[in-house]
Amino acid sequence: MENVNQYVELMTNFIVNYGMKLIGAAAALIIGLWVIKIIMNRFKAVLTKRNVDASLVPFLISVLGISIRVALIISVAGMVGIEMTSFIAILGAAGLAIGLALQGTLQNFAGGVIILLLKPFKVGDFVEVGGHMGTVKEIQIFNTMLTTVDNKVIIIPNGGLANSSMTNFSTMPTRRVDFSFGISYGDDFEKAKSLIRGLIDADDRILKDPAPFVRVGQLGDSSVNITTRVWVNAPVFWDVHFDMVENVKKTFDKEGISIPFPQMDVHIAK
Repeated sequence: MENVNQYVELMTNFIVNYGMKLIGAAAALIIGLWVIKIIMNRFKAVLTKRNVDASLVPFLISVLGISIRVALIISVAGMVGIEMTSFIAILGAAGLAIGLALQGTLQNFAGGVIILLLKPFKVGDFVEVGGHMGTVKEIQIFNTMLTTVDNKVIIIPNGGLANSSMTNFSTMPTRRVDFSFGISYGDDFEKAKSLIRGLIDADDRILKDPAPFVRVGQLGDSSVNITTRVWVNAPVFWDVHFDMVENVKKTFDKEGISIPFPQMDVHIAK
């Protein structure tokens, strides 16, 4: 009976000493998480209203959310009675251990920061990196997501992305479209050049400055290759490319200019 009374007394003392602290800490945690949610929504609305780069918005929201939650946990631990010095020391040791275990992840985080600060590309840019081509869909803390032309999603770690070569097709407003049209040695290459120039002049999408380039570029094994270079606005690059190839083929056929193709003559000796 005496032991039971001692246990009851210990429980009573514990409830008196720590019960209110625990209730207060739990209430502070719940209210704090609710307030953090409101802050995050307001912060996102402010970033959107001020037209902050879409690439930065998810990153800034994630960093702010993590920082506030860590501060809330430290505050709640202090309310319970945990000494902040010891708690911070424990967090530091845990952070070091986690950092050593997650070196690759931290490298990706650092890569994400570098990408968002230096901005080698942004959401909506069409890029080629690491053998992959696609439109940048989202830049996250650890990864960047690309959408390919056939609607696949490629996830690339930011660590390697920040330290590798990359081609951004969307940075410059104009691009050059290169062609090489082969004609037979028996055809008039001056006529072929004139026909190509006529097609270029008829296409309003092709820029006049820089001036188009149409010259004989190579005397091949079976064809005279006419090098053609034109400048266009970046959004119409592929439209001009395919239209020009089709129109040259139609025009050459109509004007009797032949386009050589591989042939094999077989001679049977009796």
